[in-house]
This record gives sequence, structure tokens and C-alpha cells, in this order.
Amino acid sequence: MSLELGSLLHKAEQYKNVLNNTSIYRTAWHDTLKPLVKTTLEEIVAKSGIKAEVKTQDKIENLEAILLDLGRSSSGITENIEDSGVKRTMIKNNGSLIYQQLFNGKIMVMIMSPHIEGYGEPKSPRMIEILRPDELKIPFIVRHVETLLKEITEWEDYDDEEPSKTAIGFQPIGYNRAPDEE
Repeated sequence: MSLELGSLLHKAEQYKNVLNNTSIYRTAWHDTLKPLVKTTLEEIVAKSGIKAEVKTQDKIENLEAILLDLGRSSSGITENIEDSGVKRTMIKNNGSLIYQQLFNGKIMVMIMSPHIEGYGEPKSPRMIEILRPDELKIPFIVRHVETLLKEITEWEDYDDEEPSKTAIGFQPIGYNRAPDEE
């Protein structure tokens, strides 16, 4: 009896290619990508004048991360501790951009939004994208930092004056509509 393995052999080849890619991606991270991300972020910090630090987290090999950390500061908010006259300053985490190496050697790019400790729950990191090492180039890093700055600026300047996209309630025809919507 002869086995027909066409589809299975194709899947086996795909699997071996993925395993090989993981090895290639991990080598690329150590040899080129990690230094590229780190030096690019350091140059952005130096040229832009933003208060930030580029940090490397490398305690677990092949699951390393590089962070553009905007640090912590006083939020300007203090909590009165009972009637003691003592005040506790609430600390603000200013946000960060994270390049995290995944188990398969690809790079996940995330943003950690600012938050004030003791004032609501911090948001989970927001994933921007996952890239193969050969896809991550300097213009991508610049765009990621721009996205971070846009998000933290919006957070810092939060208010309810943003225009609403949807009208609530009855709207007569032609009322408060853009000309192209009529």
C-alpha cells in the first residue's frame, strides 16, 4: 500500500521553513536589528529633546526588548491622607514605546499609554504591529515614535471638545451636514 503524502509533505516543508526563519530572525535581532533600534531611538531622543531613556531588557535571551521610556514624574495630584495633614503625591508613568522580540524572532511593537498610579486602571499595552526583522527600517522606527508622541499628547491634552462623528437623536434632513453628505 502506497501513501499519498502531497499535502502533508507541503505542510512539513512549511513547518521546517518557519523553524529556519526563527533562527534567522533571532540572529538578525542580535547582529543588526537590536543595535539599529537602540541607536535610532537614542538619536531621536538627542535630536528631539524629549525627556526619555532608551532601555534594554535582556534577562531572557531571545525574548529581549528595547524601550523608549518616557519615565515617571509627579502628576501634580496629591491625595490627602485622612486628617493628618499628610499628602501623598500620585506618580504619573509617562508612557513608552516597546520593541519586544517574540518567541519566533519577529518583533512586536507596542505603546504603553501614560497613566497616573492610584487614579484608574492603566491600559494594557497597545500593539502597533508585528514585523519580521528585515521589515523594520529606520522610517518605521521614526513613524512608531511619531505615533507614541501623538498618543501621549492626546492623553495629556484630553478633553471632551473633540467633534462627535455621529449625531445623537433626531436630525432634520440637511441639518448640520457636510455638503457631500446631502
